[in-house]
Amino acid sequence: MRSTLFIIDSTGLKFLGEGGWKRKKHQLEYRRQWRKLHIGINAKTLQIRAIQLTTNNVSDSQVFGDLLDQIPLDAKIDSVYTDGAYDTKYCRKVILGRQAHAVTPPRKNAKPWKDKQVRSLERNELLKTVKCLGRTI
Repeated sequence: MRSTLFIIDSTGLKFLGEGGWKRKKHQLEYRRQWRKLHIGINAKTLQIRAIQLTTNNVSDSQVFGDLLDQIPLDAKIDSVYTDGAYDTKYCRKVILGRQAHAVTPPRKNAKPWKDKQVRSLERNELLKTVKCLGRTI
């Protein structure tokens, strides 16, 4: 199979709640209920390859492995693009397990990881580069 680049992220969805016009008319109060949609797409074809809906208290990194598990093992993954929410040892381990490259910026408050794993050394080098050149690049 052809190799691919994947983009993984999540977004919030308003799940339940009264409409704005009903609230205004009847002066009802309610709490919005949200769900989190985690999605993985093929960067070239823009096809959805992985998807999961969770409650809003589930972090992005918690479902990351489940998302990658939805992609068949014979589908070669070159790189996985994510945002800083996926800057965890677990996510980098899962990506490395698929023999792919993690394209994940370190979190704003990131500190170097002390272990000597390949994923940690790679991330620490990235952290040094970001501190030197800035986050915008």
